[in-house]
Amino acid sequence: MPAPKNTFKTALANGERQIGCWMSFAEGSVAEIMGTAGFDWLVIDGEHGPNDIRSIRDQLMALAASPSHPVVRLPIGETWMVKQALDAGAQNILIPMVETAEQAREMVRACQYPPHGTRGVGATAARATMFGSVSDYIQTADQEICLLLQVENRAGIENLDEILAVEGVDGVFIGPADLSTDMGHQGNAAHPEVRAVIADAITRIKAAGKAPGILGVSDEATQAYFDMGAQFLAVGLDVMILAQNARHLAATWKEK
Repeated sequence: MPAPKNTFKTALANGERQIGCWMSFAEGSVAEIMGTAGFDWLVIDGEHGPNDIRSIRDQLMALAASPSHPVVRLPIGETWMVKQALDAGAQNILIPMVETAEQAREMVRACQYPPHGTRGVGATAARATMFGSVSDYIQTADQEICLLLQVENRAGIENLDEILAVEGVDGVFIGPADLSTDMGHQGNAAHPEVRAVIADAITRIKAAGKAPGILGVSDEATQAYFDMGAQFLAVGLDVMILAQNARHLAATWKEK
């Protein structure tokens, strides 16, 4: 039995737009609820959300029956973190703060078994193989892993073409908050200078045959990124969805 077919990776390779949402609660029950919403993909945020490998695993389990594809964002691009996430059953990995082609190559190697990569061969006892029941996992896993890299500062933008030339990278995600702050606009991703850099980056990513991704935190920003051609587009965050709707509901009825 081979590794499960990664239809999210296939959709990106085919140029299909995938609409997603961020998950920052680090709770399996919330992930299960989000999995019923109809998003194509959902980010389990290990960078800014209070996640560890156990909570990541629990959310992967909660989404197992959902049509939404989990994408695990690690805190940083470390090989041992990639290894743990993959063995826990993740097939889609998002790496923040990638600045160079060498970092990109290191992450490609981390996602592949030897002789091409550095992934440890220990998944037989892990969830990735359903505890040994996926008999041909090691022989077939590499081609089903989807590696997405975040470029979110001036150094990454400067080296974007070299990063895009690295084989084994499926997509590049532009981080507008970090990028705008690094450009001197303190999180103002709507600044015309920042928007111009984002639009140019999305164009270059698509031209290189990779999938461009981004997160919009307002309807205006999301529409702008949609029009730019973002392919895997996150349209909100679970924490903000709850907070904004709860505040609106409270205000609506307290004003009556």
